[in-house]
Amino acid sequence: MFEDIKRNKMKSCFIILLFLAFIAVIVYYICMALDLGKTSIVIAMIFAIISTWGSYYYSDRIVLSLNKARPATREENQKLVNILDSLVVSSGLPATPKLYIVEDSQPNAFATGRNPEHAVICVTTGLLDKLEYYELEGVLAHEMSHIKNYDIRLSAVLTVMVGLVIILSDFFSRAFLWTRFDNDNRNSSGIMVLVSVVLLVLAGFFGKLMKLAISRKREFMADATAVEFTRNPDALISALAKLDADTSKLEQANNSTENMYIVTPFKGKQKKANNWFSTHPSIEDRIEAIKNLK
Repeated sequence: MFEDIKRNKMKSCFIILLFLAFIAVIVYYICMALDLGKTSIVIAMIFAIISTWGSYYYSDRIVLSLNKARPATREENQKLVNILDSLVVSSGLPATPKLYIVEDSQPNAFATGRNPEHAVICVTTGLLDKLEYYELEGVLAHEMSHIKNYDIRLSAVLTVMVGLVIILSDFFSRAFLWTRFDNDNRNSSGIMVLVSVVLLVLAGFFGKLMKLAISRKREFMADATAVEFTRNPDALISALAKLDADTSKLEQANNSTENMYIVTPFKGKQKKANNWFSTHPSIEDRIEAIKNLK
């Protein structure tokens, strides 16, 4: 476990540095196209540093906003709060994660935050309605495993940073494809249009590549750690089976946050979960791995 935590921290640092460089390059070319001259590199570095800092420290708020999550209350979600309190003791986390709710009929959950001291667990109302007490405990234990293993930092940083890279690349390409250039700048404009298209293509590939940095093995490890917390593998198996069988659509789901959920929110992808670009292993493989722990 300690080796996995160390690897997750190293991957997070690598992604942050790669993101910093990529953003700096995009902004630099935008500034050069606007004829800002020697100040382009300064503007690019300042923007890259500020955006990287903001993406890291506010990644949890951004992810919660994307999913339209609201804070859970002890009055309305007493059962959820009780389960979380007991799991904090068994998991040995240094702080109790904050609880958030997403109003959606699909049973699902995710954890986010930059470290265990600033962690958040978010569940859908469908999860609360469709799972029994110990099944819900198994799901929360799974998410707390991601918190303890520092998977949440990697996932949150990846989600926010890749999203920003794609937005900037899209802006860059549109800015040059829609701009009219005079005859004197025709040659340079052609080069800039080519660069913009290349950056847009690289942004999409960058997103896929970074998703692969989050190994699917983390789900197997989180399942195993959840069983260690609860001592109840059957409850987690039952929960995963219910999540897999449910056909409800998760309205707030998008490609950038798919990797964060306990099961993929796109049911059409569930049947192809073993392909190379999938963010989750198949439920059958996960259940089989849990059974082997008994």
